Amino acid sequence: MDIEARKNTPAARGKAMHRFLVALNCGMLALGATGGPLLSRLYFSKGGHRQWLSAWLETGGWPLLLIPVAAAYLARRARDRGAPVLLTPPRILLAAAGLGVATGADDFIYAYGLAYLPVSTSAILISTQLAFTVFFAFLVVRQRLTAASVNAVALLTVGAVVLGLHVSSDRPAGVTRGRYWLGFVLTLGAAALYGLILPLVELAYKRAAGGGRAVTYALVMEVQLVMGFFATAFCTVGMIVNEDFQAIPREARRYELGEDRYYTVLVWSAVLWQFFFLGAVGVIFCVHTLLAGILIAVFIPITEVAAVIFLHEKFSSEKGVALVLSLWGLASYSYGEWSEARTKAKKQQEEEAAVEIQTS
Repeated sequence: MDIEARKNTPAARGKAMHRFLVALNCGMLALGATGGPLLSRLYFSKGGHRQWLSAWLETGGWPLLLIPVAAAYLARRARDRGAPVLLTPPRILLAAAGLGVATGADDFIYAYGLAYLPVSTSAILISTQLAFTVFFAFLVVRQRLTAASVNAVALLTVGAVVLGLHVSSDRPAGVTRGRYWLGFVLTLGAAALYGLILPLVELAYKRAAGGGRAVTYALVMEVQLVMGFFATAFCTVGMIVNEDFQAIPREARRYELGEDRYYTVLVWSAVLWQFFFLGAVGVIFCVHTLLAGILIAVFIPITEVAAVIFLHEKFSSEKGVALVLSLWGLASYSYGEWSEARTKAKKQQEEEAAVEIQTS
């Protein structure tokens, strides 16, 4: 078989599509993980005060997913007139609804913490999510712990402690020491909760596959659509109770950057956060949970630099030490994963070569 023929085989096309999906979801995750926190902090730093609104924006862009979900359904309908509207089994949809409520709670905890923290500090604290993801992935989906992952957990934990020992070094103007500590603890709580949600999403995919249902990217988008809807519904209740909808016009008129830019910040915040969540669940689908946690940690330096440049935040020596420890932990974990993958690939090649010798 010549080279062109090999490229047109179903296996080759499947690999090409897989690589495309990995690149697409990594790109969305990169945009969301860096742009989302920056716009959320910009909202608070220029006169925004509504934590429930900020949390709502993190999943409020879920209607954007109706377009690809509808397109996937129409494509199925063109091939089979009896194709179901949704691919996701009812029990997985129910699980997605529960995960959506948990995500909404996580959004509020994160938004509340970010109201009292610089985004650079918040980003470093969120990097501890990798440690929580490793721990919960071990418990939920039986992801094997390695020396590299344990080392990463230790370094990330020490980095968070370093920040905690110098709570007065980067408090935003008008934020008391008590509120700073509250933001610190809440942000760590948000990292822990999302570190649990990611493995649970992977578990939902496995349960869908175990039920005989093919887990496709269309199913992934459906799961994220349901999660986004219920997370937004959860935050909508909070906004109604807190009377945030009535306060939006007043807040817009008083916003330091102007009324038009206020609404621009809100809209783009919703869009970028939607990129983050879809990218995260997409990476879990294409590879596994831990890679999603790793990538979120990878984008921390970008968020740090952007916060210093665009939001004029201070970059203290404590932040520098914590960032180095975070990157060290990330590098340790990534090298361990790379070494293990290389060993597995080499072993597989040796087994395939042995099979070829036996059959020849």
